[in-house]
Amino acid sequence: MDLIENRTLDEIKIGDRAEIQRVLTQPDIALFAMVSADINPATLVDGEEEGPELTQGIAHGMWAGTLISAVLATRLPGPGTVHLGQTLTFHRPVNVGDRIVVRVEVTGIDKATGQITLDCTCVNAEGETIVSGQAKVQAPRTKIRRRIARMPASHLKAPGVRFGALVERARALDPLLTAIVHPCDALSLGGALAARDEGMIVPVLVGPTAKIMAAAEQAGLDISGLEIVDAPHSHAAAEVAVALVHEGRAGALMKGKLHTDELLMAVLDKTKGLRTERRLSHVFALDVPGQNRTLFVTDAAINISPDLEALKDIVQNAIDLAIAIGVEVPLVALLSAVETVTGKLPSTLLAAAICKMHDRGQITGGKVDGPLAFDNAISPAAVAAKGIVSDVAGHADILVTPNLESGNMIAKQLIHLAGASSAGIALGARVPIMLTSRSDTVDARIVSAALAKVFYHWRRLRPLGLPG
Repeated sequence: MDLIENRTLDEIKIGDRAEIQRVLTQPDIALFAMVSADINPATLVDGEEEGPELTQGIAHGMWAGTLISAVLATRLPGPGTVHLGQTLTFHRPVNVGDRIVVRVEVTGIDKATGQITLDCTCVNAEGETIVSGQAKVQAPRTKIRRRIARMPASHLKAPGVRFGALVERARALDPLLTAIVHPCDALSLGGALAARDEGMIVPVLVGPTAKIMAAAEQAGLDISGLEIVDAPHSHAAAEVAVALVHEGRAGALMKGKLHTDELLMAVLDKTKGLRTERRLSHVFALDVPGQNRTLFVTDAAINISPDLEALKDIVQNAIDLAIAIGVEVPLVALLSAVETVTGKLPSTLLAAAICKMHDRGQITGGKVDGPLAFDNAISPAAVAAKGIVSDVAGHADILVTPNLESGNMIAKQLIHLAGASSAGIALGARVPIMLTSRSDTVDARIVSAALAKVFYHWRRLRPLGLPG
């Protein structure tokens, strides 16, 4: 058992020394910034990886000072020490990757007061002094021996970092002319304006003009300059928005303040809608803390209990979206409760059939495997423990759920329990559809618009088949 032990006042002598070593990492700097609230832009900017990225790779000055405190508290004198004072002089910066040796040496002892003075230095691998100073501490008088505390594991995750990269990519493309269907509240109007301000869309507001203007005025939103296409109510707004697509006046739809089924009724109308040969399905994109990739969950919003033909299109839509945003070979896991095919679980039979359809070229792109339980779809450790041999298991990008209930629960759990950032669009129609929820944040609406924009431009070269 690892123990930590102090040196009492009676044990300490002039010239006693102690040291620790530490290599500076980027997470060290990010964690120090989080604890100290020192977010000086000289050291931290928003990055595109797992956490804040460094502009120059330089530590906060007081990071080295905390290492001196660590030597005093854990080595010399050790547990029971009271830190009374500290002087520090900073000589050189500490760069990411530098190995720092932190030394303290006793230079003075006052037996009457129990106070000890120590010289403190931090040097790099080249022997150059980084920080120097002097510490005054109250030394412990009683012996303390304790087990070393286990520190909790930490994982740095800047929220929505991958989504930020997606938005940046989308900015390079022409804004997507988007019909905002019945935007008669602050949320839908604000989301549309935010997506416009980020360069994602050019909004066309479709709905009752008076209600739209009243909602904008009440929310303090400036909609001057935006085209408003009048429609008397939500049903009519959905029909008019679909007509705008047919007229070439919109390349995408964004749901406003109306029920999803109202919008989809117009989209799926057999004569005037936006049907293609593909089944309409929804794909959640989730930036989940602890995962090194964007996860896609489908279908959690439209298809309640898909049959084989519907599931084939659900899988293809998700593969297309993943490829469109830059996943070269999407890995698709067809979820069930087990990994074996059994007639007792219809979802395993569907999964097996989908895999064979992919083998035969009826589904194209990526790699597909299933049935797989959720843990075996995303956890390499679970896959190793169960001895599963698969190119997909443990590394899935796309999670295909057997029904809407399970898909919705998985997506909502990742959002509300795991802290995932989310966005999503419906695919399979002539244009992408942003089915935003009332609970969606502004960021979620912006990222959904980015997904739609990137997919729209990608698909212009790969049009879906149209009915008839």
